[in-house]
Amino acid sequence: MRLVFVRESDLAHLGDAMTTAIFSDGNPITEAEFRAIGETPERIELFDGSLHVTPAPTPLHQIISHRLGRAMDAGADEADLLVLETVNVRLTPSRIPIPDLVISSSEIDLSELIIDASSIRLVCEILSPSNASTDRVLKMHYYATGGIPWYLLVDPSAHTLHLYRLVGETYVLESVTEDGGVLKLTDPIVATLDPAELLPRV
Repeated sequence: MRLVFVRESDLAHLGDAMTTAIFSDGNPITEAEFRAIGETPERIELFDGSLHVTPAPTPLHQIISHRLGRAMDAGADEADLLVLETVNVRLTPSRIPIPDLVISSSEIDLSELIIDASSIRLVCEILSPSNASTDRVLKMHYYATGGIPWYLLVDPSAHTLHLYRLVGETYVLESVTEDGGVLKLTDPIVATLDPAELLPRV
């Protein structure tokens, strides 16, 4: 498979978070070809037959992700679920994003490269200046049509947590949690998320 790099400016319709796209000789990438790439140091996602590469997350992004994971771990254990960071999630054979964090069934094969969306109970994305529109629009739409029941959108700049619930194939806003408040999850796990503790001020 020969990979051809395409500038982000040629793919504006896909959102400003995509730093580079890779096509195989101009033809759509299949899931089999995606799997053949194997593990890489880059974050490579598959969107409608196109591979998209984004830079590694910032230290701030990683700190928030780890804190969220720790805050959810006990509740996930109690519910016999798993909290996982940066895993490949198959929404369709041509859509395999890498969310920042997911809560999944514990029945998944831990040695598998890709987790099916049917095993995901909640998906979480942490906004950054380079990916805000993609996470608010493109990925939100993809996760909703993929049938994932809950979407948690974390905004470090605004110090807010936006929780969305799936209704049909659309997310509706369940709650907005700001500094001074706490988000009390009851589904798919029981957990308390405090923006003041999770989101460092920089």
